[in-house]
Amino acid sequence: MTVLILTSEEDVTADMVVLRLGEADVPVVRLDPADLTNGVSLSGEYAQGACEGQLSVGGRRVSLSGLRSVWVRRPGVAAARAAQPSAWLTEESAQALYGLLRGTDARWMNHPDAARRARHKPWQLRLAQHSGLPVPATLITTFPQAAREFAERFPDLVVKPVSGAHPQEPPRTVPTSRVAPDADFSAVAFGPTLLQRRVAKRADIRLTVVGDRLLAARKSADPHAHPDDVDVRFAPSVSPWLPAQTPARIAEAVLRYMRGAELSYGAFDFAEDADGVWWFLECNQSGQFGFVEMDTGQPIAATIARWLAGDEDTRGTSADDARGTAL
Repeated sequence: MTVLILTSEEDVTADMVVLRLGEADVPVVRLDPADLTNGVSLSGEYAQGACEGQLSVGGRRVSLSGLRSVWVRRPGVAAARAAQPSAWLTEESAQALYGLLRGTDARWMNHPDAARRARHKPWQLRLAQHSGLPVPATLITTFPQAAREFAERFPDLVVKPVSGAHPQEPPRTVPTSRVAPDADFSAVAFGPTLLQRRVAKRADIRLTVVGDRLLAARKSADPHAHPDDVDVRFAPSVSPWLPAQTPARIAEAVLRYMRGAELSYGAFDFAEDADGVWWFLECNQSGQFGFVEMDTGQPIAATIARWLAGDEDTRGTSADDARGTAL
């Protein structure tokens, strides 16, 4: 049985998992949907009540009935590198590829439908509330007056994109920024704006979830940092990520979130305040983990590999796993 990984060739994070699967002698096929009709081929036949399908990558063929799992890591746009790309060819190729894969018995990390839904930030915030996770006061609006009233109630705010990276080529990450005290919010009328109460954090938390396995890492905030340095991705780094223990209440709520989102993998970001409260910021259904594994030594890639290989031991959550203790 084969593991299929859908991602770009440049995805070095996926390389870490491919290495672990190779060490376990698990067959792997890796392809980028962008290469459909240009090095990647597919076929599916529906006849006499049966379905037979196959993929070909660089001349190597794999039967769709022989797939044990599909990891939708960071795939490119279908047929984007075809000899004559077009919006029509992209739609046709995406329908064919993902339609064929949906008809298999393979399990997904993560299913395309669940992943698409999980990207919606407003939906994330509501699910986090329902799951019992602390969520900072947040407003998403195009009403300038609503923004002004929200700022009166919560004077210390940050602004962040609703959707994530700006869709330019290559994509540009838009940082979370602190809102100036004298902001008048008139520009809110020109596009949905996400305002959120700033958490005066003493640490950033990255909680990586694989199935029922929780692996938490903590990065202490610089006590002397400028108050405007609110985004850990852009703030000066003064300390490494270290393994952390996940509070039992957070662990239970996170697993409820994962079940509600129908996700097999999630990278949660929290801000830890002075009282030790973990405030939910977001869950990235395909978030990076290599930088955490490099700093902490936590076996995230190996855990993903075991899940993809169907190792049922990864479905259980031991006490140490729930607390995010490194192995």
